[in-house]
Amino acid sequence: MAVLVDKKAKQFLKNAELIASAHMLSEIVEQMAKNITTVLAGQYPLVLCVMSGAVVFSGQLLQLLNFPLDFDYIHPTRYNQTLEGGVIEWKVLPPANLKGRVVLVLDDVLDEGFTLAAIRQCIIEEGAKAFYSAVLADKAIGKTKPISADFIGMSLPDRYVFGYGMDIKGLWRNLPAIFAMKE
Repeated sequence: MAVLVDKKAKQFLKNAELIASAHMLSEIVEQMAKNITTVLAGQYPLVLCVMSGAVVFSGQLLQLLNFPLDFDYIHPTRYNQTLEGGVIEWKVLPPANLKGRVVLVLDDVLDEGFTLAAIRQCIIEEGAKAFYSAVLADKAIGKTKPISADFIGMSLPDRYVFGYGMDIKGLWRNLPAIFAMKE
């Protein structure tokens, strides 16, 4: 099985092009940290990582936030290792005590916006005082989204992307850069 997975993984890379290098992503995350610090320093926010795609982004960003914060994770999914989104399924809900909290949600990509909008609704319904979102990338899909992020690192073309925490059929989350499937 390992040989088949290796072959499949190499084929994905062969059919992809580099969109953002590790160096470029490092600079983007540094700038995002400065912007987030300007807004949220002194508010002791609860920072929530959206699993599993935002784990690398979150890990890089958290080191650069120079203020006290609380950290946890949530795990909604629409993809389940497929390439198209479906109904939102909560694998891990937000923590129970959000009442009066300032919450910052970290996500990898703002695609159509349905997942982030559902996260926001859930967090506000649980009594959060304020909701902020930071996405590494906003995908240019050519239509209006139900939500926009407060902090955006970069814009991406409307193509399937992977690497830097994002997967392609469960593979390549561990790449230090972002790749897009060739058109």
